[in-house]
Amino acid sequence: MAVNQPPQYHDAEAEYKKARTPEDKLVALKKMWVILPKHKASEKVQVILKSKISELNDEIETIKAGPKKATASYKIPRQGAGTIVFLGGPNGGKSSLLRKLTKATPEVAPYPFTTREPIPGMMDWEDVRLQLIDLPPITADFYEPYVTDFARTADAAVLIVDLGDDDGPFAVETVLERLAGRKIHLVGTPPESSDDPTLFHVRTLMVANKVDAEGASDRLDILREMIGDKMPILPIAAEKGEGMDEFRTRLFQLLGVIRIYGKQPGKQADMKSPFTIPDGGNVLDFAEVVHSDLAEGLKAAKVWGSAQFDGQTVKRDHVLRDKDVVELTM
Repeated sequence: MAVNQPPQYHDAEAEYKKARTPEDKLVALKKMWVILPKHKASEKVQVILKSKISELNDEIETIKAGPKKATASYKIPRQGAGTIVFLGGPNGGKSSLLRKLTKATPEVAPYPFTTREPIPGMMDWEDVRLQLIDLPPITADFYEPYVTDFARTADAAVLIVDLGDDDGPFAVETVLERLAGRKIHLVGTPPESSDDPTLFHVRTLMVANKVDAEGASDRLDILREMIGDKMPILPIAAEKGEGMDEFRTRLFQLLGVIRIYGKQPGKQADMKSPFTIPDGGNVLDFAEVVHSDLAEGLKAAKVWGSAQFDGQTVKRDHVLRDKDVVELTM
């Protein structure tokens, strides 16, 4: 399904490109947000617009507040099928999990605030790779400003809770409150749309680590009572490897994508390097991921997997399923 922005959207986009002040740019972006059709195909555009609006709001507030001490800024290029950030309080095991899931080597120590900068790692799951980013801990007294940008732009988040500490469930409550104060809400299922472009809902899996610790069962009960149905909770014991296979699978599922294998006419399909598109996506969505020019001239496609029979010719709006093989017809 294409985004199909109306002419008024492109007019507002032209205003944004011509704008010279942050205030004028913000006005144009908000106009683009109101005009943009809100559906699954426009999700990426929605995220980009919301990020730009939030950045401009921050810039305008900074200018109003006057000069202040510079803060650290980090940029990590997006890779793989999607990006998932690790959030949580101190000593919850975020860095240890990153080590176990990827080849990254973050410092791991039995004291808080070991992680002081974002640390990326790539996790292999079957035939796809996921980008995981470990972020510094969040407490009532400590919050790295750049965590906001990473949380806003991530495809999903993992909120890690320390079940080995009586304060674990309450520490995660603080994390939720600090992020909510920055209009970032961690939820199990984000709403389809929001009237407020400065509000971010991030799809989140809560991971209750150290389930094998003494008293962990009672703390898990407290956690479940506190969180309710806000998001799913997965208990694990990372050091013993308990629940780690399910955790890897849940990380892929958290991204909400499916794998599609491309096939050229007369050749075997490439079954080693799948493309990924949003779950519920169709043939046109796949064509746009392969190359934007393909989508414009696409007439139909042949599908192996979800079609009624292998190699069936389908229309551009045919909904694809995980592990389908698709041959595009121009």
